[in-house]
Amino acid sequence: MPLVFTKRAFLSVLTSFLLLSNFCYSQQKKEIKWLNIHEVEALMKNKPKKILIDVYTDWCGWCKTMDKKTYQNDDVVEIINRDFYAVKLNAETRDTITFNKKIYAYNANYKCNEFAAAILNGHMAYPNTIFLDEKLQLLTNLTGFINSDEFIPILNYFAENHYLSKKWEEYKSTLKKM
Repeated sequence: MPLVFTKRAFLSVLTSFLLLSNFCYSQQKKEIKWLNIHEVEALMKNKPKKILIDVYTDWCGWCKTMDKKTYQNDDVVEIINRDFYAVKLNAETRDTITFNKKIYAYNANYKCNEFAAAILNGHMAYPNTIFLDEKLQLLTNLTGFINSDEFIPILNYFAENHYLSKKWEEYKSTLKKM
């Protein structure tokens, strides 16, 4: 009889452990799968997607706020991970960046990487969110902090290709009617 009790106790403890570990796993926060530009280029060869580039600097307070408030919102995370390749780009990186067969270096005169200057058209403001299409063409860039409630419709506008048939204001006006 003690052997049965021991097995039963073991199974009870094991079941409790499995339930607890499953609960803990389900409580983990979803995160954006941030990639570097080299990883994105490799992925684009087999599975093209739109690209979202978060251009930031280490000293930018609004960049840190956007990281905490916008980029940690579950809906934002889900849309970005599903529909975009996400790149986090420090505009002041001293690393050499190769993108679209062009090499970009740090430019000490401008205190930024030439890649950041190129995709921002020299308008060095942070945070800055860049959207590229599947052919690496610039769709738009959005300067400044964007809260998650404003960001979700913007993400959907590009992810669902509404930008191909509607101007942003027209698309935005349809959201108010829903």
